[in-house]
Amino acid sequence: MPDARFYEALGPVPLAELARACGAELADSSAGELPIVQVAPLAHADAGSVSFFADRRYRAALTSTGAGACFIPPEHLELAPEGCAKLVTREPHAAFARAAKHLHRAIRHRAESAAVHESATVHPDATLAPGVIVGPGASIGGGTVVRANAVIGPGVTIGRDCRIGANATILFAIIGDRVRILSGAVIGEAGFGVTTGKEGVIDVPQLGRVLIEDEVTVGANTTVDRGAWDDTVIGAHTKIDNLVQIAHNVRLGRNCMLAAHTGISGSVVVGDGAVFGGRAGIADHLEIGAGARIAAAAGVMKDVPPGEMWVGSPARPIRRFMRETAWLARAAQKRDEGREPGEGRDDGGDR
Repeated sequence: MPDARFYEALGPVPLAELARACGAELADSSAGELPIVQVAPLAHADAGSVSFFADRRYRAALTSTGAGACFIPPEHLELAPEGCAKLVTREPHAAFARAAKHLHRAIRHRAESAAVHESATVHPDATLAPGVIVGPGASIGGGTVVRANAVIGPGVTIGRDCRIGANATILFAIIGDRVRILSGAVIGEAGFGVTTGKEGVIDVPQLGRVLIEDEVTVGANTTVDRGAWDDTVIGAHTKIDNLVQIAHNVRLGRNCMLAAHTGISGSVVVGDGAVFGGRAGIADHLEIGAGARIAAAAGVMKDVPPGEMWVGSPARPIRRFMRETAWLARAAQKRDEGREPGEGRDDGGDR
């Protein structure tokens, strides 16, 4: 179930009503009164959940799911386990997105409420500068300083002795002690979850959280997206530079370092002590091993083993990169040496 500190449950909703709202058809109308409480991925779903199946790579997850119902294309109906009601649709992911909007809603800080909501808990030793917004149910620990015009969303928990910079925005997040979030950073906004349906490209609601452990630093204008369902996690003592993008469901280990303009795509898992040079880019669903080093401007498209240094785009181990670079340099030199006098050169000389 999405964390009740951040999300309001709108269910239960009878399955027949949900099917109509999402453009699906019940394969067995006798299941129409089944109460559905939440959406959930196949691996996390229970009898009160509706899930979806759109990719044969997840066949094992479907056959073993505990979901009470599942959006599923007609050609895959036989894969659904007994006891899972089938919601037939050609666009299961889009139907799932519609169901999420029907069953869950983010808790809001209403305009008529005070800037610091009456249900928020602010320790007497915390300091709030002018213009700070603190949402309903939020909590700010002792010794924490929140600079001007920062927004602390509903349900957010911030620990002790933290420093929150001016104009920072923190939503759907649980933050440990002695964390520094610099000016303009955005923590917990929706990740880039989209799918296509008959209405075109649609957003898939992001129902996870951000967990930031103790003594993390998040640089100015950096963004850390909340999870789509699971959490985005930043491990203790990790240091993140300015203008870094961390996508949904990323799990950064402890003592990692990320230089400016690094981009970590969704669902990447990073081991403890990994280091990323400036403008490094990591493709989604990869594993970066503990102690790995990713060079500046590297484009990583494969898993990186622990302790290795990868360079280039596409990135590869540094020894291989240096061999290839040396071979290309020798090949270029031989070609230049083989030219007749007066022929064009590749070094910027006259042609």
